[in-house]
Amino acid sequence: MLNGKVALITGAASGIGKEIALVYAKAGAAVAIADINLVAAQQTADEIKAGGGRALGVAMDVTSEDAVNAGTKAVVDTFGALDILVSNAGIQIVNPIEDYTFADWKKMQAIHVDGAFLTTRAALRYMYRDDRGGKVIYMGSVHSHEGSKLKSAYVAAKHALLGLSRVLAKEGAAHNVHSHVICPGFVCTPLVEKQIPEQAKELGISEAEVVKDIMLSDTVDGVFTTTADVAQTALFLATFPTGALTGQSFVVSHGWHMQ
Repeated sequence: MLNGKVALITGAASGIGKEIALVYAKAGAAVAIADINLVAAQQTADEIKAGGGRALGVAMDVTSEDAVNAGTKAVVDTFGALDILVSNAGIQIVNPIEDYTFADWKKMQAIHVDGAFLTTRAALRYMYRDDRGGKVIYMGSVHSHEGSKLKSAYVAAKHALLGLSRVLAKEGAAHNVHSHVICPGFVCTPLVEKQIPEQAKELGISEAEVVKDIMLSDTVDGVFTTTADVAQTALFLATFPTGALTGQSFVVSHGWHMQ
């Protein structure tokens, strides 16, 4: 399905990003595991290579212009091209607006929004060459469409990705580049697991109540979205043959948000 394609995935040493990397590699892509934790990135790359795939661990702080440009160039130098970018790197910091520090706000925007912009710009330099084309997939969230208490910076950042993707869909069309946003519900990754006690403390409720009454209350089945759910969506978008879906967002949330 992805034979001959080269994919760069940020935040790919763990969680959703790692699952996408494993799925892409199994589908035949050469995969660059870009992460701020180079040791973990190399471990994931080694795991893929041990299974017969092609992979490269890349150190990348997505908030650093130099690191993004150098890391992207290293991928192209190694594999010869870049066909798919999955902008997945992200963190979470929860607090009510009145207590949210400006430093934390800026950190959230830097990783989620600046990181998406910098990696997109770096990737386009190769995707636009001779109109080779490519796919840019942003990891949004149900919070690209919804708001939640304690998550002002995250919600604002995830909404911004919709705008970036839509502009890229229009600009990239002439060069055969398509863009998409995947919007997962709560996925039980370390990022989400960390939020459970934090929200319990802020809201004065139990951790079980956070899961049942906040995280999963609006799903149709009370089930967490899985990394596999998201990875299969990313595979579908990476292999979709035309621009019919460009500029669109895809909610993967067990019915939490329905567009």
